Amino acid sequence: MSASSPLFGDLLLKLGIVTPVQVQEALALQALTGQRVGEALISLGYVTREQIQDALGEALGLHHDKGPSQPALGELLVGLKYVTLAQLEEALARQRRDGRKLGEILVELGHCTYKQIYEALGLQNRIAGRQENPRPFIDGRRRVVVVDDSPLACAFVQEGLVALGYEVLCFQDPFEALEGMSRLQPAIVLSDLEMPGLDGVELCRRLKEGPTRGLPVIILTANDREAEKVRGLRAGADDYVNKSASMDELAARIESVVRRTGETERMRKLFARYTSAAVVDEILKSADGVVLTGEKREVTLLFADIRNFTGLAESLPPEQVVGVLNQVLGRLSDAVLTCGGTLDKFLGDGLMAVFGAPVARTDDALRALQCSKMMMDAMTDLRVEAEAEWAANGREGHPLVLELGVGINSGVVVAGNIGSTVRSEYTCIGDAVNVAARLCALAGPGEILVGERTRDLVDARETAFEDLPPVRLKGKQQPVPLYRAL
Repeated sequence: MSASSPLFGDLLLKLGIVTPVQVQEALALQALTGQRVGEALISLGYVTREQIQDALGEALGLHHDKGPSQPALGELLVGLKYVTLAQLEEALARQRRDGRKLGEILVELGHCTYKQIYEALGLQNRIAGRQENPRPFIDGRRRVVVVDDSPLACAFVQEGLVALGYEVLCFQDPFEALEGMSRLQPAIVLSDLEMPGLDGVELCRRLKEGPTRGLPVIILTANDREAEKVRGLRAGADDYVNKSASMDELAARIESVVRRTGETERMRKLFARYTSAAVVDEILKSADGVVLTGEKREVTLLFADIRNFTGLAESLPPEQVVGVLNQVLGRLSDAVLTCGGTLDKFLGDGLMAVFGAPVARTDDALRALQCSKMMMDAMTDLRVEAEAEWAANGREGHPLVLELGVGINSGVVVAGNIGSTVRSEYTCIGDAVNVAARLCALAGPGEILVGERTRDLVDARETAFEDLPPVRLKGKQQPVPLYRAL
């Protein structure tokens, strides 16, 4: 007996693999195309090739010790008595016309529920031996959000990932998923590519532009077109996974992306303490070019120190002293971040800032000078506010005036994480740093003193300088050229 014989159809009937109607359709198709009965049944979607091979083995008396085959979804639904043969035939006929998923058609026709489809799929996988032993996730349960307008697709991914130890939350509405991200705080988002209203690429773009920008996103798609992948990657997608991939592959991709983005977030948190969000984003875009262990590079250093602060500290209660200091240093820090500098450290009643590390720009020296002038303007605003508050409280005289002195110098330094394994910080060390600190100490109230290299790096049309007599600095054998920024 062969798969081309009408008697082979009788064998399949006897084995309960097909129905009489299905065999009649296959015989009719055989008459038109010349296909074998078995091939016709496969092309009609009624059986799998494994079932045909098993049936031939049964007919020939061959019993190979093979793993269990995967029965057709329709066959399982009929066996579970969730649908009748007539209902299945109706759904299969519609499937042949529009090519949609059988489960979705059955639900649309009202013949069964998604829950029943979900149970049948689970049974199908277990029969195929793909989910024999659900494995717990070693590092705990990661929360995964799945966004797909197909409830059937959501259920299938959910069952597979839950069996692998993940916590899975599903959304058919991408807008609803967007609203819930901050509250749910998932480890990763899996999004279908093609969805009505808001596709996977746009969902990814919105996630990456909002407060959830650090949240990794994998796009699940049956579309392998290169242009679609590029569009998704430009929107910030961390990976693409084909929907035909196994659950093991999907889990491996999830872990890879989570590890990668975890390292990115670690770097973001490290540098967020020092510099602006824009600079952090620039660092992360070129993470391969950022050296944390130490490298030589030319930078511009800025030191700012509050004058008269000791007198203020002696005249006010400690809590008010701290409040004033925080207010002043807050304004100075804002100037550093606004100009794209890196806040290196606070030094009592002053601070140190770096322009050119970890991200270098061609106008770092100019940015440092602009920052110093913003600092001077901020001190002026604070004095005006203090005098207005003093007068509003009916006090006589004037409040103690706080002034600022600034020193700026450019040169080659070693930049990197300095310290021990217990505590370290990203900073710069070198002669250029020492010179900048000493220029700050020399600066009078409201004065910005600049080193020679900084003046050379700044276009004279951008900032004017006044030549001052060279000064002798500790540790320098020769007098150092000195300039005042105007």
